[in-house]
Amino acid sequence: MSKILILEDDEKLRNELEKFLKNNGYEVVTLQSFNNTLNDILKINPNLLLLDINLPETDGEYICKEIRKKSNMPIIIVTSKDNEIDELLSINNGADHYITKPFNIHILLAKINSLLRRTNMSTENIDFIDAKDFVLNINKSTIEKDNKSIELTKNEFRILKYLTENRDRIVTREDIMEVLWESENFIGDSTLTVNITRVRNKLEELGIKELLETKRGQGYILKRGIIK
Repeated sequence: MSKILILEDDEKLRNELEKFLKNNGYEVVTLQSFNNTLNDILKINPNLLLLDINLPETDGEYICKEIRKKSNMPIIIVTSKDNEIDELLSINNGADHYITKPFNIHILLAKINSLLRRTNMSTENIDFIDAKDFVLNINKSTIEKDNKSIELTKNEFRILKYLTENRDRIVTREDIMEVLWESENFIGDSTLTVNITRVRNKLEELGIKELLETKRGQGYILKRGIIK
């Protein structure tokens, strides 16, 4: 689940955006205090930032410029400043989109979806994911630990990759099936159970079976182990 951070001092709009984005499957974080904004953003490390320019105690353009020095997170400016000079300044400072108020919330959602799809596609080009407790080898579709490597089927790999990307969060069975459906692997509930069991067995072969925990009635969570 992608995490979106909203920096908006208009409480009514902030609450509307938060509710709308949550209803569309996103994790949403908001800030009500703006006296340590830059550090707060870097600490939260969202997948996408919705940023107003006119913020109390800080300047949105400065925030955009400084974030871009440290992160490639997508940034969408949402502002009442409806002029080309401010839009050009925002784009030059690293913003991906510039949206003026009032705006169509569904168009905003489309831009968010597009940016996050593009970001996810670019991360798929990496060779491996270092999860500390283990390594997922993207090219070989294997899970590796302590010089031991175990092959994963396509479904097992996608399940484990999704769990790893959502580490320490409960993911539902529906979430996992949706990930598999997106890859054109149309599986049912019983097939998912089989795949989860296989993933658990392969974690057990590496001595880390306890990392994958079933949350009854909720889904699954991939916990972080204690690194020795």
